[in-house]
Amino acid sequence: MSEAKQHPISDELLQLLRCPVAVRYTDREDPGRLRLVKDSWLVCDDSQYKYPIRDGIPVMLPEEGEKWKDVAEDDLPVPPPPESSS
Repeated sequence: MSEAKQHPISDELLQLLRCPVAVRYTDREDPGRLRLVKDSWLVCDDSQYKYPIRDGIPVMLPEEGEKWKDVAEDDLPVPPPPESSS
């Protein structure tokens, strides 16, 4: 019996979540859709923000997504590093 791969978030949740930056600043229809990348990141093609998934929880803070904006998808660390305390 083959085991189905378990994603860190459900497909239903992925369909509902939107990038908070793209939703505010994009005129496109249905802006801010997210893609699951490396089973550890949510990537928005509209804003280029990349949100880590830590301990199964998407960290959808704009300041967190902005930190990773200029990092290529292939270079995103898996697992995402722990949240840094400022």
